[in-house]
Amino acid sequence: MAAPKVAVVGAGVIGLSTALCIVETCPSSSVTLLSDQFSPSTTSDVAAGMLIPHTYPGTPIHVQKQWFKETFTYLFAISNSAEASEAGIHLVSGWQVFKSTPKEELPFWADVVLGFRPMSKAELQKFPQHRFGQAFTTLKCDCPSYLLWLGKRLKATGIQMYNRKVADLWELHSEYDIVVNCTGIGAHQLVGDKKLFPVRGQVLQVHAPWVKNFIRDGDGLTYIYPGIHRVTLGGTREEKSWSLSPDPGTTRDIFDRCCSLEASLQEAQDIKVKVGLRPSRQCVRLQKEVLSQGGVKLLVVHNYGHGAGGFSVHRGTAKEAARLVGECIASLRGSSSRAKL
Repeated sequence: MAAPKVAVVGAGVIGLSTALCIVETCPSSSVTLLSDQFSPSTTSDVAAGMLIPHTYPGTPIHVQKQWFKETFTYLFAISNSAEASEAGIHLVSGWQVFKSTPKEELPFWADVVLGFRPMSKAELQKFPQHRFGQAFTTLKCDCPSYLLWLGKRLKATGIQMYNRKVADLWELHSEYDIVVNCTGIGAHQLVGDKKLFPVRGQVLQVHAPWVKNFIRDGDGLTYIYPGIHRVTLGGTREEKSWSLSPDPGTTRDIFDRCCSLEASLQEAQDIKVKVGLRPSRQCVRLQKEVLSQGGVKLLVVHNYGHGAGGFSVHRGTAKEAARLVGECIASLRGSSSRAKL
């Protein structure tokens, strides 16, 4: 059988990392990446890129923990390599603070991040409005740098990348044996997924190089995430809003909320506003599907719907998607050898 042709649709962090995992685990396949948007125009470019998991109600916790652990291990190795700066990955320490003690004082990911512990009374004095806190060290990706790094890794493997809008997965059936759908919020229209909805996020990127520690309010709405070049201030979670236009009132609100956690941000310079639509559903859609028309079949693997937690689990879900592609390749080989008989 000729090398199976695989098309990965989507060039955000999920699409790029899934394509890379397929190349690594299925070296006999021929992989092509198709997308109508590449960095810096993807939703992933707006993401803060902090590795702090968001819980998916429809996915077992042990699965979410595995995805996070695989992602953390992968990025930690990059952060310890000579490529850390180019890939935009670095360790950052800080605090998650709560106005009242949360039901779950020890989240499922506490033993994956580094040095997780309850905050001391002295540390909490920095946050007089908050009663409880957790201190830990995690990883942060400067997303545009990381996307460029992933793209460079893919090109080095010889993968072809094309700017192409795919309106229907079936249109690829004559060119490819397997299609991997990593279209994020685009899957709402592409495959008519009614369980998928946007959660609009507006963030500010500011110049405040003196801010070295992350601070995250336990409700997940207000956060300060220092990157290599800029500090990301957030944020919003507006369900089912499709607007990509920055809202000036929201910008002021985010800035004020962040200044209440870190007063020195009043001096922050050069404020840039970014908006992205998180592709949200009860659980990540990570599964195989067989499309068929008139006796012709097309094998599809879906990997989308990561919501606000895409960066935290991207490598883990990409590895799982690549495993499913491997199963598809095995079934194609099986059917082609049966056809010969």
